[in-house]
Amino acid sequence: MKKLLLTAFFLSYFCFVLHAQKVDRYIKEKKVKKIETTLAADDMQGRGVFTPGIEKAAAFIAAEFKKARLQPMENGTYFQEFELVEPKQENVRGIINDEVIDTKNIVTLTTQENLSLNERSGYKTWVIGPEDNLFRTAYPIIRSSENAVVWVNTAHAANFVNLQRFKRETFRTASSVIFVLTDKTPEHYSLEVTHTIIPKKLKNIVGILPGKSKKDEYVIFSGHYDHLGIGEPDEKGDSIFNGANDDAAGITAVISLANYFRKVKNNERTIIFAAFTAEETGGYGSQYFSGQFEPDKVVAMFNIEMIGTDSKWGKNSAYITGYDKSDMGQILEKNLAGTNFKFYPDPYPDQQLFYRSDNATLAMLGVPAHTISTSKMDSEPFYHTPGDEVQTLDLANMTEIIKAIALSSRTIVSGQDTPSRVDTTQLGR
Repeated sequence: MKKLLLTAFFLSYFCFVLHAQKVDRYIKEKKVKKIETTLAADDMQGRGVFTPGIEKAAAFIAAEFKKARLQPMENGTYFQEFELVEPKQENVRGIINDEVIDTKNIVTLTTQENLSLNERSGYKTWVIGPEDNLFRTAYPIIRSSENAVVWVNTAHAANFVNLQRFKRETFRTASSVIFVLTDKTPEHYSLEVTHTIIPKKLKNIVGILPGKSKKDEYVIFSGHYDHLGIGEPDEKGDSIFNGANDDAAGITAVISLANYFRKVKNNERTIIFAAFTAEETGGYGSQYFSGQFEPDKVVAMFNIEMIGTDSKWGKNSAYITGYDKSDMGQILEKNLAGTNFKFYPDPYPDQQLFYRSDNATLAMLGVPAHTISTSKMDSEPFYHTPGDEVQTLDLANMTEIIKAIALSSRTIVSGQDTPSRVDTTQLGR
């Protein structure tokens, strides 16, 4: 028995050494720097959505996926296209108990061109009273996907116009929410609103490395490739928000991992590599992507966000958001035994990072979907500034983080380990 245990130990150790040698061979700082520098260059114009810069970035990522010999999607391309719509209000008219409402006291959230309704139209009615928090009460109504008319007490008059901030690009939906500022809860009303709906095209970039014995089980490696684009110049006159750490670093990791796993050929499960758009404007890319999967088939998601700077523990370390939501972090740590790299639980729980990145949609469906990051959320000097440039990154340490992700994920990719599912009944706690 002792001899068998020793044999198993040495076989396991030999396999680990073999994997470590391969990761050093295939993931190199020189290549990491080249990808990162390209994505965060000034000619990408900060990769803002709906700009030529983000189109250029998308083409570059697709070309890298092709060079890695990933399979395109069923449509024959690496581009997963989808549409958002922007509603532009043209006309609005409202009557409450035979009194005409001032148009500035009506805010409509809809993707319908024409709305005409009254108390018999079946819209759910809500009242936001003088003691209620306007936005805290309004937000769940907006997210409920129900048609609703909301009577907002005039005590909120000063902030009422700020409900307009919810009017932005969104997926086309069948539901509409209309807010009306009034000191009455009317028995009778009629509301008519006309919008021009402007469609806007976006795209994720997705490449596939088919599995062998477990091809219908998916492991996802992802990050977002959009950033803030061009904005107000800083004191140096720089107006390009390059987003080198946020999140060109994550996409550099995804491309590097695609090259690595294609070369080592150890994936019994299918690996999907995804670069999401529109994270900075609402997480629309990952929301659309996540809706294309049966959640039960997704075994794990490694979302990679801002790994270009050292973590609060220094080099050779990173944290995992939602560490306690599944045992995925424990599996990763087990696979790193014998290295000097360490994964930690998220040290910024008050910031709710588990719910704020591109992992969130799948996590809420029970998938062990976590974000890996090193960002010091309480002290990153270049976060969302034009100063987030390549020269501020520790590329050597970033390369070691990418290697650690490759090594730590190997038993999930190979089908040996399956992380526990996220308990969706506990997500709000």
